[in-house]
Amino acid sequence: MKRIHLLFLVLFLGGSMLYAQQNILIFYKTEGFKHESIPTGIKALKEIAEENTWEVTATDNAEVFVSELSEIDLVIFLSTTGNVFNESQQKEFRNYIEKGGNFFGIHAATDTEFDWPWYGKFIGAYFESHPHIQQAKINIEKPNHPTVAHLPEHWTRTDEWYNFKNINPEIQVLLTLDEYSYEGGKNGDDHPIAWFQEFEGGGKMIYTAGGHTKESYHEAFFRDHLERCLKYLLD
Repeated sequence: MKRIHLLFLVLFLGGSMLYAQQNILIFYKTEGFKHESIPTGIKALKEIAEENTWEVTATDNAEVFVSELSEIDLVIFLSTTGNVFNESQQKEFRNYIEKGGNFFGIHAATDTEFDWPWYGKFIGAYFESHPHIQQAKINIEKPNHPTVAHLPEHWTRTDEWYNFKNINPEIQVLLTLDEYSYEGGKNGDDHPIAWFQEFEGGGKMIYTAGGHTKESYHEAFFRDHLERCLKYLLD
């Protein structure tokens, strides 16, 4: 009888570990431009999380953010802008990443922490400028990658298209912009707008430049892209 009880306990604990809750923390602090689409983005991400039984919290308070990192499986920077951390908070965030934490940057996450070289290399590039909102053609550079495998070969959509500087050559590019398809591009034939990195500590990061407009979060392809990025990072 004791052996049966022990076997039941092992199976129960094993099942609990298998279905352990995965926790996501959305950070949306802004010290520069504040995007009107942030509340819409938070709502969309929470809806996606609910569909996948992930737990999501959101904050624009940097001290609250770093205090919760030990319980978090994935951090999302949703259109953060400016210098959002003090030195102590920078240390806490870097420690989280270097210990295997996962990160998803959306849109203005590249318009953040310009004075912190580590973050610049980590995020993959810094925002430099953008033309007016307009339609553009997107090329799928890694069509077999799960985050973009659902997209057509040439994806056309409307958004605010970032030009970048200080692009890290180590990033793995998922999507590029066809600068012939719109006005105001400044990165030439190699204009990345979504990329990822995988780190020795086991963590992963993805950045996608879309998401300036409220409408973005209601687009089927873009919303599916967000969900696939989250699944990839939590896998």
